[in-house]
Amino acid sequence: MSTGTGADSAPGHISTPTTAARTATAAPAGRASMFSSLKIRNYRLFATGQVVSNTGTWMQRIAQDWLVLSLTGSASAVGITIALQFLPMLMFGLYGGVLADRLPKRPLLLATQSAMGLTGVALAVLTLAGQVQVWHVYLAAFLLGMVTVVDNPARQTFVSEMVGKDQVANAVSLNSANFQSARLVGPAIAGVLITAVGSGWAFLLNGLSFAAPIAGLLLMRTSELHPVEPRPRAKGQLREGLHYVAGRPELIWPIALVGFIGTFGFNFPIWLSAFVSDVFHGDAGTYGLFNTLIAAGSLAGALLAARRGHSRLRLLVAAAVLFSALLLVTAFAPGFWLFAALLVPIGIFGLTVNVTANSSVQMATDPEMRGRVMALFMMVFTGGTPLGAPLLGWITDTYGARIGMAAGGVISLAASVTIAVVLARVGNLRVRVSRRGVAFVPAVRGRELVAV
Repeated sequence: MSTGTGADSAPGHISTPTTAARTATAAPAGRASMFSSLKIRNYRLFATGQVVSNTGTWMQRIAQDWLVLSLTGSASAVGITIALQFLPMLMFGLYGGVLADRLPKRPLLLATQSAMGLTGVALAVLTLAGQVQVWHVYLAAFLLGMVTVVDNPARQTFVSEMVGKDQVANAVSLNSANFQSARLVGPAIAGVLITAVGSGWAFLLNGLSFAAPIAGLLLMRTSELHPVEPRPRAKGQLREGLHYVAGRPELIWPIALVGFIGTFGFNFPIWLSAFVSDVFHGDAGTYGLFNTLIAAGSLAGALLAARRGHSRLRLLVAAAVLFSALLLVTAFAPGFWLFAALLVPIGIFGLTVNVTANSSVQMATDPEMRGRVMALFMMVFTGGTPLGAPLLGWITDTYGARIGMAAGGVISLAASVTIAVVLARVGNLRVRVSRRGVAFVPAVRGRELVAV
């Protein structure tokens, strides 16, 4: 439902009902090999390094949330920590995209990955020395967020330089599978380490884990990359990126949807820590278990996305609606094991939203604009957290874990349904409900359009 390289990914420049019909009823692309991107040596090196550092990152996330909760006893404090980590993306995310378009990606990633490793080591030293205070964690989270402003768009756009245009969707899905595989292992290791020897060792292992992606970047064969010529410094590049997105429905609506889901639906550190401490009266091991179950679902969602090899509007919208509805259902799950079991499908549909929107936006974007567009994507997806996390943290502290999680589900569901209706009107489509499911079909008066 778009034009150019983004076909079948999202709604596009739709000018006539015939165009809408042709794109809405186009035959799906053939199934891709689930691991086809791993045949490329440079991407294998990148993926290997990332799975090590991602494991460390998840260890630090669990240790950081639990340390703040232990020091303060407040879900709001956990929300503040998350907000500080993502506040730089909200403030400076678009400038990070401009830098990603201006500078060569591989050297830039070497610098950002090194800086992220150093923040983990610094927090480990403070914690192991017994000197850590809440403001130290806040500062480390903010500094990590500042580095992420540049690292995120550079890492997202470097994928296409490693694998080429034809493998972008598969590589994006495998990146998510990589991240979620680490999420299976990281929280479990963190739970054991926190219980046995404290949070400091989790921070230290995270810092050291960045040696793996740095080694992978250094070992790459630059002759096998597909580099995009860096854009020269010029005035108005930030405005140019915003104008580019504003004129393309196939970009702006998926970005808007993930903005709402990211701001109000992905606040699991707040909700899960509150459920563990206030509802189920568990410990760090229980918190790690919950994160592992979400990761298991997310990994399944990522592998299914890699198998599909394409991204569609109806899949994005349907996954967003189901994810939001599951948040509501899970919030009022009466027992421990039912709550835990529902975390798996939440992971599946949440990851499907992320991967489908990410790959469709990348494929629909011209290479010279990709850094700025992906910076905007990440800015609204993660940059909204400084707004959503403190609000939902306050609701959770005031009204309880169940109401806090339900509030996130209600807002996400309202946004998903609203954007689905807007997309249908933009594409001159209507919703058809049948025994085969829910689908968008052409809405044309007086006659039925057939697929061309």
